[in-house]
Amino acid sequence: MSLSADDHSSIPMRVVVGRLGRPHGIRGEVTVEVRTDEPDMRFAPGTVLFVNGSDRRLSVDRIHWHSGRLLVTFDGITDRTAAETLRGLVVEVERAVDEKPEDPEEFYDSALTGCVVEGLDGVVIGVVAEVIHLPSQDMLSVRKPDDQDVLVPFLARFVPTVDIAARRIVIDPPTGLIDQAD
Repeated sequence: MSLSADDHSSIPMRVVVGRLGRPHGIRGEVTVEVRTDEPDMRFAPGTVLFVNGSDRRLSVDRIHWHSGRLLVTFDGITDRTAAETLRGLVVEVERAVDEKPEDPEEFYDSALTGCVVEGLDGVVIGVVAEVIHLPSQDMLSVRKPDDQDVLVPFLARFVPTVDIAARRIVIDPPTGLIDQAD
């Protein structure tokens, strides 16, 4: 059986949305190191999260923000001892392969990874190996044909074109950035 292009949109993929931290209080809440730009949607009550790439599931009971930190309570986790067993777990959600963020200027890492990166002159520089999220900005790690990686700031002035449908990104890197990596 083969899939048509339309069939791929319904295939789910898993994406990491957070890492569970220490318990908060005595009623089973845990802190979350958020790894998504959409925490209120990804941790909404009733959402099923998958643990560490396995089939183990946690269902979100409730969430709230406290001092800038997301706190989550899961179904069946009712005390601090049970919450402690969740510490350090990486949690994922399933989403459709073709799902896009609401903001047209935002992209999921999975959509950027694997895109061909070209200069303004159309010369291929490499392929996006990963997206690195730093406190100050995001960076595209571009793997060049010689297997060296170069980091490109993911800012509009350096990345004027992102064409996800064509799997193509055009960059205008700062002088010397690409050559320095050689």
